[in-house]
Amino acid sequence: MGWVDGGDMIARVMKQEGTEVLFTLCGGHIQSIYDGCIDEDIRVIDTRHEQTAAHAADGYARTTRHVGVAAVTAGPGVTDAVTGVANAFRAGSPMILIGGAAPLDSLGRGALQEMEQIEIMRPITKWAGRVYETKRVAETLADCYRIALSGRPGPVYLELPTDVLFGRVDEDDFTLPTKYRHQMRNPADPDAIERAAEAIQGADRLAMMAAHPCSGRTPGRSCDSSSSRWARPSTPTRWRVARSRGSTR
Repeated sequence: MGWVDGGDMIARVMKQEGTEVLFTLCGGHIQSIYDGCIDEDIRVIDTRHEQTAAHAADGYARTTRHVGVAAVTAGPGVTDAVTGVANAFRAGSPMILIGGAAPLDSLGRGALQEMEQIEIMRPITKWAGRVYETKRVAETLADCYRIALSGRPGPVYLELPTDVLFGRVDEDDFTLPTKYRHQMRNPADPDAIERAAEAIQGADRLAMMAAHPCSGRTPGRSCDSSSSRWARPSTPTRWRVARSRGSTR
């Protein structure tokens, strides 16, 4: 018999989802997550600023088409990450921001770095919420992955009070969530596809301009193959131009 805490649960769900990296700036409110990542061989990249961690998670999502995950401490840690989350929201990047928070029994009492973080994040995320019980940490993070990837991808904010994150449950009572999201792509309208194909085939001067989501998990391949098939010029976005030139900026 053993015990697992909220940090262990976070890391195990990340491992199950194939998330290889956690971007963060070390903070006491989220310390337990780092211990879990070490146990699950998840690389922790400790940045110099929470804004960098959020932008890095967004960039990870764009380049890999996997969910990018960042964890920041309470209060100023969460507010520093706002710009990165807003950027991911506008770009449709599947990203999860985990924010530390004051213990549940201290909410509203002026605890260390306490503020209304969920209200800040709600307008720039697909979902923003808090976990109230340690036993529900894994299932709630699994829901975050589902929400981030379903429909139009986007960022999700998950708040973990310290007493929930550092709380423990009997490992015999803990089970990783499964089958919580489908892997199917959203189908397109067959009639619309046929009309588009006819328009492309009948065009005299056709040019293609495509953003990065069209490339899926192999950036550039599907767009480039489509352009070659019709022998038409292709105009990539600035993001794809940078990648094609090997730029890291």
